[in-house]
Amino acid sequence: MKKLLALCLTLVWACLSLGQNYSSYFTGSLINAVVQPQGGVCLMGGATEDNNAMRWFVQQANGGDILVIRASGADRYNAYFYNDLGVSINSVETLVFNNVQAASDPYVLERILLAEAIWIAGGDQNNYVNFWRGTPVAAAINQRIINDNLVIGGTSAGMAILGGVYFSASNGTVTSAQALANPYDTRVSISNLPFLRVPFLDNVITDTHYDNPDRRGRQTAFLARAATDYGGTYYGLACDEYTAVCIDNNGLARIYGTYPDYDDNAYFITPNCGLTNSSPEQCVSGQPLSWNRGGQALKVYTVKGTPTGIYSFDLSTWENGTGGEWQDWSVVAGSFAALSGEDPNCSPVATQDPLETVDFRVYPNPTNRGQISVEIGHPQGGQLQLMDQTGRVLRNWTNLKSTDNLDLSNFSPGIYFLEYTTKNSRFVRQVVVR
Repeated sequence: MKKLLALCLTLVWACLSLGQNYSSYFTGSLINAVVQPQGGVCLMGGATEDNNAMRWFVQQANGGDILVIRASGADRYNAYFYNDLGVSINSVETLVFNNVQAASDPYVLERILLAEAIWIAGGDQNNYVNFWRGTPVAAAINQRIINDNLVIGGTSAGMAILGGVYFSASNGTVTSAQALANPYDTRVSISNLPFLRVPFLDNVITDTHYDNPDRRGRQTAFLARAATDYGGTYYGLACDEYTAVCIDNNGLARIYGTYPDYDDNAYFITPNCGLTNSSPEQCVSGQPLSWNRGGQALKVYTVKGTPTGIYSFDLSTWENGTGGEWQDWSVVAGSFAALSGEDPNCSPVATQDPLETVDFRVYPNPTNRGQISVEIGHPQGGQLQLMDQTGRVLRNWTNLKSTDNLDLSNFSPGIYFLEYTTKNSRFVRQVVVR
């Protein structure tokens, strides 16, 4: 009877939304659940979902309402979440966006504000960037993550947009060979414009379908571009197909898959912190990438995904894991290599630029009256900018002291970004004005 009622509700609600800027497919109770989500992030590498990881995702919703957002397809997830995983939830709704206008629709924004968990389906991440970045949808999702411990996750293209730097695919996809041959190929379309701000993924580039085809080379090129273009330290997180990474509120990532039956892996990629200089030797337009550093440019922790998620990696440190092994990745003149490696030696390196570890604090955050304080260790002539969610610069500050007070009371309530830049580095903090 429950399944029959759910099906009826789905069909009725879908019909009501025809002809709009979006389609809605609803399954479950029409009365909103008032529960506290338990937070967390679920990243799926594409192809068929891992049921154990998806159970973890649904359980984090704490019996509440799950919202699926996508720009193609229909309601496949409704029955899957509501009936197939054996976890009780209040409702599932799928919103299929047909254009960017849907991102300002009051009903769409209301559903985001009422959900305990949001799942971003696969598809074309360029549509997601074009439809959602810099819109009320992105602002609402970020607000829920910050204020309400919203659970968020995605698969394939949905996972690809969850990092602070992301491959937008605005010029189509790119292979490892193409990206390594020229990291500034127009198809290597990465961006750091503010989009979704997901816990523990602010300086992370994600990638999916990692084993079909081999995408290690292209993600290495993405990381090289980010380090060259934006400054600072960037990390990579990737999943094979049928593999998932579930991240709890403390940054502990557990890896789900079907090993030992199948070779399902997750990859945690970090510049070699044991080097005094870990930047690419050559990352320029029209030339093949070289990022070698003695064959140890990148330290990569590879972990098998198991049905119980017994193996893990700590995203709060990017150094410690269980059940995996370290590899050394490098690139010489566009040729990628991966060899067995040792644990990274992340003792403090005195020869690193001190601004690479600058202390940049913003408080109180959120701010109710628009008055905030900024603390910057080693200011040394940097510039501070306030940006909106589209990346538009709203205000600049120079000649900063170690502690400065800023007045944002003239700005409308919403989510903004403070960017502190120096000659060698860039640091971004999200600010919520209420």
